[in-house]
Amino acid sequence: MANEDAQRPSGAPAVVLLPGTNFNAATSLVLATELARHWTTYLLDVPGQPGLSSPNRPSRHRLPFYGQWLGDILDQAVGRPAILVGHSLGGGIALACDSPLVRGRVLISPAGLARLSVDRRVLSATLPWLLRPTDNRSTRLLRMMSGPHSTPGAELAAWMTLVARNCRSSLAPAPLPPHAVAQARNTVNLVATGEHDIFLPPARLRIPTTRGLHTRVHVLPGTGHLATDEAPQRISTLVAEAVRRGTTGR
Repeated sequence: MANEDAQRPSGAPAVVLLPGTNFNAATSLVLATELARHWTTYLLDVPGQPGLSSPNRPSRHRLPFYGQWLGDILDQAVGRPAILVGHSLGGGIALACDSPLVRGRVLISPAGLARLSVDRRVLSATLPWLLRPTDNRSTRLLRMMSGPHSTPGAELAAWMTLVARNCRSSLAPAPLPPHAVAQARNTVNLVATGEHDIFLPPARLRIPTTRGLHTRVHVLPGTGHLATDEAPQRISTLVAEAVRRGTTGR
């Protein structure tokens, strides 16, 4: 999906939004709508994830495969400098893409930097959801993925139930090797995660972000792993910073 606005400056970068595991364009409209208010925005379905893209999922070296796929998308469909906004798996894909069209990245709870934290509490919600999915079990899992004061919507719970019943959920990819992360330092990188993210809390991302990307982690107050739904305006502010720095080189 792309939003085009002829009133926007022709030299402004596009924004390309990449959803996370089990999510797609249709479930990312909260953030996409906010971004499209300011920039030409492309919203992609990731191959091998539920959505309208290819059903084929790479079995090995997933992030390098996806990085090349994204580079092809930038060349063939976007065709202009771009800021990549990636959530979870989408963040790892953005990190793995070394296209010269990339002017910056905003990485929200990104894969590719650290392994996800999966404790007993998470497993106690995930396994029943996978084995016998119901909307109640989907809601329980989504609540764990949300901030303490957020309530997951019924439509998102219904989507997660549909995914568990009809799709084989993928695992999180392994972190990228250091040389692959280092190549991403040639442009602006802003990393953020939710204060209450159960998979990639701030403490888990701080060291690999500092060492690998030479930048800091922005903590999104009150949010969880689903910060893209919980804090779209805060993320839009980070994108604005990436656009400014990616355009001016400062």
